[in-house]
Amino acid sequence: MVEQIREIAETYLGNFTKDVNLAEKLKSARTLDNCLEIYLTQTDSGKGRIQAQSTSGIIVGIIKSRDWSLCEGDVFITKSGKLLLIHLQEQRLMVLSFTEPVENHAIELVHLGHVLGNHHWPIIIKKNKIYIQLIIDAAIIEATIAKFKIPGLKIDYELRSPQEHFDFSHHSHHS
Repeated sequence: MVEQIREIAETYLGNFTKDVNLAEKLKSARTLDNCLEIYLTQTDSGKGRIQAQSTSGIIVGIIKSRDWSLCEGDVFITKSGKLLLIHLQEQRLMVLSFTEPVENHAIELVHLGHVLGNHHWPIIIKKNKIYIQLIIDAAIIEATIAKFKIPGLKIDYELRSPQEHFDFSHHSHHS
């Protein structure tokens, strides 16, 4: 049986960490049990249509533009008048680093970047590391990378909290 959405949220109120009045409103709503809370993945935070289960078990549908991603602390109001508080889960990333100099492997690295891009696997390059957002099974990405046989290429994983997550989107947040 498919669970029916019991709450719809499409009116964005802001982020309570940046708005003192909204923080007070949220505190009051929590006291009155008029607040729903959900935990989303970083990948889901950028979608235009999101379905999630609240911590109290209520199924919530969020409708928003895809040109911005939800952040930790964002607040919506549902059609029934409840506040909806967004939490983001830790972000698990694949991290590529190198144990050997890569100067002699520039062509392979360009080709790797091209393949990652063709698969639409979002990457960010920071401090000589390549971070890959895991939007599919990590084993598939690992198998693809292994085909390049780049000497010294090391694959690790890292967890990032919502406060230190990487935004793989090229879009800015709704203000």
